[in-house]
Amino acid sequence: MKEITVEQLKARIDSGEKINLIDVREPAEYQEYNIGAILIPLGNIQAMAIDELEDLRDQEIIIHCRSGKRSQTACMLLEQYGFTNTTNVIGGVLAWQEKFGS
Repeated sequence: MKEITVEQLKARIDSGEKINLIDVREPAEYQEYNIGAILIPLGNIQAMAIDELEDLRDQEIIIHCRSGKRSQTACMLLEQYGFTNTTNVIGGVLAWQEKFGS
């Protein structure tokens, strides 16, 4: 698992780079505030309900949550499932909102 800061992530998004960004928070958290990621709650990853990720097995997947803990767990689980390029967003949405506002 690699790590990325919110500043690095925003720079990549702003440059127009196509990235695979996954949000592992719960649906209510996602509805309240999101940065445009695909919602796949951590519980789905724990239950191996990850069909929508199968095509990304060898591509970089950038994962975020509220603070960086659930996304770190998701990265570790996906690596156990054979995904080869996971990246955790340090500080999650809290760091994003602190740096860039809501």
